[in-house]
Amino acid sequence: MPVSGATDGAAKTVLGRPALDSIRSASCDPASPYYYPKLLKRFLANDTVMSSVDFQYFYYGTLFQEDYDPYRKPVHPGELEALATIYAKPEKNRSDRNKILDYARVAILDNPVDLQQLTNLIYVYELNGKYDLSRIWQYKLNHILKVIAKSGTGADAQNAWVVVYPRHEYDFLNLSGIVSTGHCFEEPAFDVLDGRPAKKNDATPQRYYFDIAPMLEQYYLKHPDEEE
Repeated sequence: MPVSGATDGAAKTVLGRPALDSIRSASCDPASPYYYPKLLKRFLANDTVMSSVDFQYFYYGTLFQEDYDPYRKPVHPGELEALATIYAKPEKNRSDRNKILDYARVAILDNPVDLQQLTNLIYVYELNGKYDLSRIWQYKLNHILKVIAKSGTGADAQNAWVVVYPRHEYDFLNLSGIVSTGHCFEEPAFDVLDGRPAKKNDATPQRYYFDIAPMLEQYYLKHPDEEE
């Protein structure tokens, strides 16, 4: 379903394929209710007052921020690597959980739409009995996933999902109960992932399309020397 653009100077949209021109304009306009710093402050607060449309502007507004880089490295990569053994443990003690939680908080401040670290944050709050916080952040994660899901169907290039980081392709499928089994690039700007339901090992993989043109456009604006 197409998304409406700006009307009378005000950014208006409904959930669906993102109207990126409208989102770009609104996210960079201090007078707009969708100004990215305003939405970021609301997102980081421990409440659930943001609407689905707020989340759409917030998620895709990420593309137009000065520090945006689709291939950005994780914050404190050495610390993240050291956590790998803890992530893999079937049982995690309080010290383990605190380390996961501390890193997740730092990572989300660095990249608020880090789907993996949002998932880790929710997971530890749940284990630690912080159920109110767990529900609040689950609400935020669910709405980001809904924004991605409503951007298309993923069935073909014409209906490709739109994400703001390549890693989100895998995270989105995984959090939707789909295991990725393969990947290829399709011209002009589509990542195509093969995947099957996590609970059906014998299921025939399906193809899922992601439109990476918005990511590439922003990347090459900042790295023009790398554009062919």
